[in-house]
Amino acid sequence: MCCPRRRVSRPLRTRRSTPNERIPMTASVVIGLSAVVVAIRDGEAVVLTVRPHDAITDVASPLPGLPFGPFDPEGHRTFELGLRAFVTEQTRFQLGYVEQLYTFGDKGRDAPRAEVGAGAARVVSVGYLGLTPDAIDTEAPDTVWAPWSRFFPWEDWRHGRPALLDAAIAPALKRWASDDVGKWSRARLAFALDDAPWNEERVLERYELLYEADLAPEAARDRARADGDDPAEPAALSAALGEPMISDHRRILATGLSRLRGKIKYRPVVFELTPDEFTLSTLQRIVEAIAGVPLHKQNFRRVVEREELVEGLGRLDAETGGRPAELFRFRREILAARPATGLSLPLLRD
Repeated sequence: MCCPRRRVSRPLRTRRSTPNERIPMTASVVIGLSAVVVAIRDGEAVVLTVRPHDAITDVASPLPGLPFGPFDPEGHRTFELGLRAFVTEQTRFQLGYVEQLYTFGDKGRDAPRAEVGAGAARVVSVGYLGLTPDAIDTEAPDTVWAPWSRFFPWEDWRHGRPALLDAAIAPALKRWASDDVGKWSRARLAFALDDAPWNEERVLERYELLYEADLAPEAARDRARADGDDPAEPAALSAALGEPMISDHRRILATGLSRLRGKIKYRPVVFELTPDEFTLSTLQRIVEAIAGVPLHKQNFRRVVEREELVEGLGRLDAETGGRPAELFRFRREILAARPATGLSLPLLRD
């Protein structure tokens, strides 16, 4: 008896274009580069912001944005070199540590009032995270170091649960969710409502949820732009909902904060924000400023000692204003010797 014939699967054939054919193009695309540059100033996490000028009127934007500009494939060998060049040009600030974040290209995200040399082209932006130990005054016009609590006031839990969560954000989200159980479940988990735990890393998810609920003023503006209109930049809906930014720069900023809050736990990037010499109290305040949560002092010091990332210098800091504390340095040479971990967050419980 003959065996049944086996069916052999063959790859699907796809039609190849001929050399004379052209792929239809509906619009030109420009690659933009955006930078979330973070530093610590007076115990606060701050981000470098700019107010770009209109190319025709030379009037500064009413809203702040991140340093950004177009990628020049002729003049920039790499994205990162292009980013460093235009950040220095716009802010007179030299970037240190830099890593790529994400690519942003939603329709309606472009900023017509913030000319980047794109004309009518659609702008796809590659976001970067930059860290520096010094929030140096750039002296460049319309450039400011701003606390990112201005843009995400609900993210700072260092002094306890922010009152604005229950006073303003929760009622607004309840009205938005109404009888939709799925929406309310997402809001509850994102914003720690109805006794849900707080997760400091979900910054982007919280902003996206406010955007979806039309509680971020950028949402209405972006819809109008996607429809071909040119609306004015929006004002903040309330102090509790944060200050809006040009284009989708608040989304890019939220992405940077989410990345940094997660990364300090598994890579020693927090030391890109410390001075060469620091006390353990200073190190703890920097971690708290980034994570937005209070840490248990003794347990935090045990974590630092266990990871062997710092080394005592045998000298005291007499400028603490109280009892002199020992100075430490980051053992940067450890990066070449072995994979270095970050610092876990031993939270201070009530």
